[in-house]
Amino acid sequence: MSAVDNITNLTKYLVTIPPSNYSILTMTFLSFIVGVIASYLDPEVSLFDSIVYGGSTGFLIFGLTSIMDGAITQPIINSIEGRRYTKMKHSMFISLLTMILISVVYIVGSLISEFTVYSYIIDALILGCALAFGLRTFVIWGTSNIGAARSIIISAFQPILILSMVVVIVFLTSISTNIGPFSIIAVALKGIVAGLILMIAIYSFILVIESPIRRNLGVGGLELLSLFLAQYSEGSKAMERLFEDMGEPIDTLVGVLSFKTKNGVKGLFISPCVHPGPVGNIGGGNMPTLLANSFDTFTIVSHGPSTHDFNPVSSREICKIKKVVENTLEDMEYSPVASPFMQVESENAKLGVQYFGDDLIILATFAPLGFDDIDFGVGLSLIKTTQGRTRAKNVVLVDCHNSFKGESGRVLPGNPEVFQLLDAAEKLEKADKEEFKMGCANDPIALLGKKSGVGESGVKVMVLEVGGQKTAYIVLDANNMVIGFRDEILQAVKKTGVDFAEAMTTDTHFVNNLSGGHNPLGTRDRDIIISKIVECTKKAIDDLEPVTAGAKLAKISKINTLGPTHSTELVTTISSIVAVSRIFAPLVFVLALLFVFIWVFYWTI
Repeated sequence: MSAVDNITNLTKYLVTIPPSNYSILTMTFLSFIVGVIASYLDPEVSLFDSIVYGGSTGFLIFGLTSIMDGAITQPIINSIEGRRYTKMKHSMFISLLTMILISVVYIVGSLISEFTVYSYIIDALILGCALAFGLRTFVIWGTSNIGAARSIIISAFQPILILSMVVVIVFLTSISTNIGPFSIIAVALKGIVAGLILMIAIYSFILVIESPIRRNLGVGGLELLSLFLAQYSEGSKAMERLFEDMGEPIDTLVGVLSFKTKNGVKGLFISPCVHPGPVGNIGGGNMPTLLANSFDTFTIVSHGPSTHDFNPVSSREICKIKKVVENTLEDMEYSPVASPFMQVESENAKLGVQYFGDDLIILATFAPLGFDDIDFGVGLSLIKTTQGRTRAKNVVLVDCHNSFKGESGRVLPGNPEVFQLLDAAEKLEKADKEEFKMGCANDPIALLGKKSGVGESGVKVMVLEVGGQKTAYIVLDANNMVIGFRDEILQAVKKTGVDFAEAMTTDTHFVNNLSGGHNPLGTRDRDIIISKIVECTKKAIDDLEPVTAGAKLAKISKINTLGPTHSTELVTTISSIVAVSRIFAPLVFVLALLFVFIWVFYWTI
């Protein structure tokens, strides 16, 4: 976990937008209730009049105007270049929220006015409209990326409609309200000045957070936010254009293990040292599924040693991995023999090892202790150490990524875990080999999904039988798993008759555009997941047949990734903005609200 995780963590503050008809019904109902309550606070008004006339007035002032605002906001924003509200539900939901804000302030003002000589109702209404205007500007400007001036104009629609409706009802109709007489000029002046005060505060805050992002990353903070929200709410890939501008070409590796029968390739096991991020369907977020589906045969894509520095800038970069794998398969040398599965340990590091001819696959984990991504440099050192120890031609290394700890669990150069891995590799010995069998099965676990931490590939199982020993390679399309869940899986799988097993995750970030950013497997639906794994393991055992195997560690050249430089810049910039905002935002907005309050309530209409 790295820079982008700091952004995805913001999703815990996001909500699912309800359909527009829900927002319209809610505005209608709440505005009617607000009118009833405000009217009933007047002791001279009967309950019947409060319900009939007060409720109708409330709907006209708050409900009808807010619905009108929602209806016109969406097409206007859609007609302006920028990130668009592609659905009416967005504009209706904003209108609902700001209507609730205005209504609450209005009710409080009406309640206070019943116990004082002076009526604060119109002042409360102005204050509520000013606050709604500020909130709307902040939201529309931040999410639509259409510029300050346009956002201000669009944000003023609802407050103007509400205050205009009040003027119409009070001065041009015979409908009775609890608002009382007031000066139209004074109301307009109060509203305009209050809005200007809030605009200065909002502009100052946005200027502070925009400057460092634009200076360091070449993109505005609001643009970055709007692109992220577009991905979160609509699955948009527009953020890839930003990452492409920031991208750095790197050289990395991909390990390929191929199993072949007399009829051709039966299955592939791929371990790319490319990170499946940053989030959702952006970049390599769904790489394990996209890469696996690009081949016509059963394909497992595991997690090679890599961190967020190696996130592809766009999903198009995945094609480069596929091309290297295809070229590798063309001159793959196959062997009919394999060794039994072996395990070596050093302190907390565990390596699962199996030879295929002169080649070797290593499954690295620290479970049951928590850990996260193993850095590419650490993985490369482990590969070279293993080759020197065993004389293996090719070493395919897999970061099992199966015991969630979070960002602090990354295995980076200089960490004690690095030396534990290398010490474990020094314990490797050559082993006897004999002919073997392979079987495979998969289940997309369609009844679950992102909420359960399950990606589109579900679970894939490969079982290898050597000399009567059965080993299950279990790969789940997920972003890590909660500590202890791996052990539950292994205990259940061993009841199927396998002697050894390892449960791994792909580290897909397709499941990460959910609330909280992190979404490890095992937080829910454990029983269903385990049952699907057991079913797949049994099917893989039934599918066992003699095969030959070939392995190759190939180089991927010039794949565009976020890169270590921009990853550091991104996380540093975001961290500094968050730190400054915690101090600057309360100071600016509290002062602005204080000035608005004094201006509205202490200048008599």
